[in-house]
Amino acid sequence: MKLGDILKSNMRSYGMIVALMFIILLFSILSDGILLRPLNVTNLILQNSYILVLAIGMVMVIIAGHIDLSVGSVCAFVGAIAAIFMIEMQMPTVVAIFLCLLLGALIGAWHGFFIAYLKMPSFIVTLAGMLLFRGLTMVVLGGQSLSPYPAEFRLISSGFIPDIPFLGLSSYHVLTIIVGALLSLLVIFSELKERRVQLKNKFSVLPTGFFIAKLVAMVAVINVFTFVLASYRGIPNILVILFVLIVVFSFIMNKTVMGRHIYATGGNQKAAELSGVKTKRVTFWVFVNMGFLSAIAGLIYAARLNAATPRAGTMFELDAIAAAFIGGASMAGGVGTIVGAVVGGLVMGVMNNGMSLIGITIDWQQAIKGLVLLAAVGFDIYNRNKSK
Repeated sequence: MKLGDILKSNMRSYGMIVALMFIILLFSILSDGILLRPLNVTNLILQNSYILVLAIGMVMVIIAGHIDLSVGSVCAFVGAIAAIFMIEMQMPTVVAIFLCLLLGALIGAWHGFFIAYLKMPSFIVTLAGMLLFRGLTMVVLGGQSLSPYPAEFRLISSGFIPDIPFLGLSSYHVLTIIVGALLSLLVIFSELKERRVQLKNKFSVLPTGFFIAKLVAMVAVINVFTFVLASYRGIPNILVILFVLIVVFSFIMNKTVMGRHIYATGGNQKAAELSGVKTKRVTFWVFVNMGFLSAIAGLIYAARLNAATPRAGTMFELDAIAAAFIGGASMAGGVGTIVGAVVGGLVMGVMNNGMSLIGITIDWQQAIKGLVLLAAVGFDIYNRNKSK
């Protein structure tokens, strides 16, 4: 396989990862290394965690050929209900979290019913949801903020995985370094297994040299990242939640019948129906899942803010949509990945953080992010037109 063919076939998969690495390097240089300091890297994870959770759900909605404009308002509403449960009603934290997640799923089912079974456009239904749940948030809170949440609830966004007691004498968080080494072994095993399967089925694979270089790069990134975290307080609780969500939903989209049906529904709904795919059911459950993930994001944001406010979640839907498109999702549906959406969210997060560190004002930050989104969608359209 020639180098040009390799680059062309992997442009959508790895192009944004390369762009993320370039953006990190650029802002590291411009900020005199502040971007990659352990405290700042940890803050990057905490500040962008809820957007990454939303991006996971949003990319699935977009792959299915729809859009969801209500997620920011749903986040705010769930956070407000969580405050009522935990602060005013003194409900146990675990019970309150369970009820809030159930509420998010029910809100998603509400949207999914109108979209899947009544054939109403997702843009209109979720726009109505955005207005409805923003209004209900203000009603529930009476226009006032409500705080503070219980300490155990705040640990969702502010807590860290404790180190192994007898290893905690080091100035580094040793457990985090061990986790990095184990993840490296897992990545190597997974990549080798996938390569053997591809060779067995006579699929085209990367030349051995490029494959080894890819493995070395992946292992290096994992270990540098975990070492940076180990230099501060180790692995944040929220990073574990994100990791589990990424692994679970990547498996669903890549390895299950449900995932294939979502891609088929978004790629060509008529053809999917003729093939026996229950597209209405697929669409319904995609929105139930989006509501569930919106509830998770709302709880994470509320725990980080330590308050429920009527303005919570503002513009979250646009950040999640931007992350999905920047990460390689197609406006036409049927194309996109969970990892790509997360990478897209990280691109936005690193850009926000990096521009703030070098003193670029918020107005110019918004303008630059708009241009990046425009470029990402333009790139998608260019690829689709070129493949015709």
